Amino acid sequence: MKNYAHLRLKQLMLSLVIVLAFSTSVYSQVLSSEVTKSAHFDYTKLAQIDALANNYVANHWLTGTSVIIVKDNKVVYYKGLGYANESSKKPMQANAIYRIMSQTKAITSLAVLQLVEQGKIGLDQKASDFISTFKNPKVLDQLNSKDTTYTTLPAKREITIRDLLTHSSGIDYTDIGSKNMNAIYTKAGVPSGLGKFKESLLEKMTVLGTLPLRHQPGEKFTYGLNTDLLGCIVEIVSGTTLENYFQKNIFDPLGMKDTYFNVPASKADRLPTVYTENDANQIIEWSPTFRNLNPNYPLVPKTYFSGGAGLSSTAYDYAIFLQMILNGGKYNGKQIIAPRTAAIMVSPQNDRDDFGLGFSITSEKSANLNARNKGSFSWGGYYGTTYWADPKDNLIVLIMTQHSPNSHGDLAGKIEQIIYGSEVK
Repeated sequence: MKNYAHLRLKQLMLSLVIVLAFSTSVYSQVLSSEVTKSAHFDYTKLAQIDALANNYVANHWLTGTSVIIVKDNKVVYYKGLGYANESSKKPMQANAIYRIMSQTKAITSLAVLQLVEQGKIGLDQKASDFISTFKNPKVLDQLNSKDTTYTTLPAKREITIRDLLTHSSGIDYTDIGSKNMNAIYTKAGVPSGLGKFKESLLEKMTVLGTLPLRHQPGEKFTYGLNTDLLGCIVEIVSGTTLENYFQKNIFDPLGMKDTYFNVPASKADRLPTVYTENDANQIIEWSPTFRNLNPNYPLVPKTYFSGGAGLSSTAYDYAIFLQMILNGGKYNGKQIIAPRTAAIMVSPQNDRDDFGLGFSITSEKSANLNARNKGSFSWGGYYGTTYWADPKDNLIVLIMTQHSPNSHGDLAGKIEQIIYGSEVK
């Protein structure tokens, strides 16, 4: 019996060593940009991605795209398809640097949660603790469209950090938000986060705090300037710019070498041309004045850092960020956030089953209608970038374009179906 117990103990210890070794290997593994073929995919079927994207390009429905697939911590597909510039027929490179716009939001949310872990911010702390103009908020009642004057009602409570992370604060968007709130924000000089380069983020967010909310805090989801405000709070709490904070606490530890608010001139040639469509749905270049947004903004030196939309990045760099979340907050041997924080970040919040702290979450209902599994987390960017990470399949996918609006925006959904249809269990 004694020998059996000793043998059993040795077996348990060996099992523990194997588990720890596997965990360390997974967490320490750095994603290689070189493709490693996976036995979990039928590459004959996966090649349909190439055919599909090339067909869209041939039909002038799309100029170009970069697609990356990461399975079990390995890059198993990574290609540029089509053109970075249609007129010159410059090939799209896999490592093209895209204006990722709202994909910035998840990175800002991570920065906030790092400060939450340090006890410097509370998830249910009031925004007014950091910017006093958010104290005693008002909710829009009536707007006079002729002169943009309005009446308000008292808010039932103040905005919290959790409200901002879940877009339930009642803050709306400039330019792309509701008609009434857009008019109010524009008159007050509050930007969408892009197109402003030398102005003060704190000054603009202070003005935002004096303006009415679209609805009561916590009442419902409204996509808005919540994450720009969170970025400002990160600057206040950390005592440095959002650019510096990201570089020191996220990009450098993760090895994200192509993610910037200010894209270096030496990498300018890796930025694809941005496209939109005319009234006949024909692809045309996005002009510098269209929608008050010059697509050259990544190269314009700036000190106004939009936590909601300001970054540019590659599919590969952003896959690293998502892999860290899938790994429980750890990557390359570095614990960027705690495992529990990473879990909360991708968990449903505020009685919603489809949004966490910075990510959209695939609910059970959505999973029954689409290919990706329940619990997958995702988002995208205004210029046509999109991503999801599927914890059940240990899968990450990014599909990057620079085309908005896109009357053939079903490409990403079709690629998703191809990917899951190519899996081999």
